[in-house]
Amino acid sequence: MAIRLFIDGAAGTTGLEIRERLQGRSEFELLVLDDAQRKDESARRDALHAANIAILCLPDEAAKEAVKLAEGSGTRIIDASSAHRVAEGWTYGFPELIGHEAIANARYVSNPGCYPTGFLALVAPLVRAGLLPADFPYTVNAVSGYSGGGNALIDRFAADPDIAFRAYGLAMGHKHLPEMQANAGLAHAPVFSPAVIPAHRGMVVDVPLPLAALPDSPRAEALHVALAGFYAGSPFVTLAPLEPVPGELLLLKSAAPWDGLALHVCPSADGSQARLIALLDNLGKGASGAAIQNLNIMCGLPETTGLRL
Repeated sequence: MAIRLFIDGAAGTTGLEIRERLQGRSEFELLVLDDAQRKDESARRDALHAANIAILCLPDEAAKEAVKLAEGSGTRIIDASSAHRVAEGWTYGFPELIGHEAIANARYVSNPGCYPTGFLALVAPLVRAGLLPADFPYTVNAVSGYSGGGNALIDRFAADPDIAFRAYGLAMGHKHLPEMQANAGLAHAPVFSPAVIPAHRGMVVDVPLPLAALPDSPRAEALHVALAGFYAGSPFVTLAPLEPVPGELLLLKSAAPWDGLALHVCPSADGSQARLIALLDNLGKGASGAAIQNLNIMCGLPETTGLRL
């Protein structure tokens, strides 16, 4: 029997890409509301109760309301918003960090944010290994394609082709910081500098490290070995060789959807500094691809099914 799946918010950017990844998958019966029903509370409640699993592709407050609408049902939920990423009773949906079994057995799974996916993939394993200190004031520099801002930002970039670079979060306190701090086990939230570029998809997350100034002055080679061991055998996460250091890393406007995550450790010639860099698709491993990976795991299916790697 097919698994009944409801996407609440299927008309948004993340929801549309999830539906693309589900095309041709007979394991699922997709419960679909027409345009007149999509915002009807009663219709949504019925769909949430009829589904075996629901994926929420909604703004934070609407996602919280959807969880309330699902009360009294046995429906399992994957929330792609940031509403529940550090909430009690929710499993953080980053299988490589949290563990596949935890997600497989969870009723409530919160999809990671796109920027935190890159940051955590780089930093969390190294803090756990004791190679990076938990109390260091980390900084994160990152750029994303404009699709990460949803339909409103997509429309803004389409209407104003003169925008070359959009820095934001200048007052600090970005909503992604709590999950970054909590899941990396940090004493302090990092200083986060996000920006948007005129490309539809793609993301670079860059964590600069003054290795010589850190306790025990860790070597880039040790960081690379630790990351290689942590992600050994992962079908989603790849680690570039330590040498040679790439001359450049590019995001392409023509990039196709991709659900993987590529990591780089780039040391200075004298070993006193390094940059930890993650490349991903903000709509792939940063959103829709991650939701499908979690869905596959929760349904006992091969986790790569339907994904582009």
